[in-house]
Amino acid sequence: MNLSINLNKIALLRNARGEDSPSLEYFANQALKHEIAGLTLHPRPDLRHIKPDDVYFLKKIVEDEGKLLNIEGNPLEAKRDNFPGYCEIIEEAKPYQATLVPDDSSQITSDHGWQSSQKDVLTNYAERIKPNVSVLSIFVDSDTENLAELISPDINAIEIFTGPYAKAFATGKQNLIGDELRRIEKISLQARDLGLQVNAGHDLDLTNLQPLVKLNLIDEVSIGHAIISDSLINGFNTTINNYLEIING
Repeated sequence: MNLSINLNKIALLRNARGEDSPSLEYFANQALKHEIAGLTLHPRPDLRHIKPDDVYFLKKIVEDEGKLLNIEGNPLEAKRDNFPGYCEIIEEAKPYQATLVPDDSSQITSDHGWQSSQKDVLTNYAERIKPNVSVLSIFVDSDTENLAELISPDINAIEIFTGPYAKAFATGKQNLIGDELRRIEKISLQARDLGLQVNAGHDLDLTNLQPLVKLNLIDEVSIGHAIISDSLINGFNTTINNYLEIING
């Protein structure tokens, strides 16, 4: 399992004052010193955290360190004011990975995956985006019954929405935790059978990450909010090391 660190919350804090503190560049460089896969960014039309210009300059920083950039977003988000459109960002930045999520700009965070009824729309956008990336991933719910219905030839990865798992884990009830782990295992095996890379993310933290590591089915996790929150107590670099210690066993 690899770790991709989401820096949205650093950008959110920076934007609260309209200056360049905390420095996104500084924290990107600090993160990339560690044995992580790379960085994840999610530019949104309201520019609440990551801005398009952040994507372009961070791509160079990531690639200079030999790491990988993952850009999340909704392909249906078109040009608006200073937001050029998600597809346009991908076409200019050409990151290693793009992760397509079906949320809209009013959502606080991504909270659901693509549905089979959206297959045609997803396929059309996948055809447009895939020539610009090596890995094209789609955000899916862990209880998706027939993953193959969502997959087109241009899609070669999934990201499992782990929000329900995190909520179950927080209850401490082993039956609920077990149910969610079985769902994650089932969809991971579906993805493997389809030849897809398996990613996961949402509300993962130091308390609930280890059971996913033990499944030995997930190639990459994307974690942002918890890392930044833990950093307020333990410091950024120490926090990253704590996550890597769990991931590496």
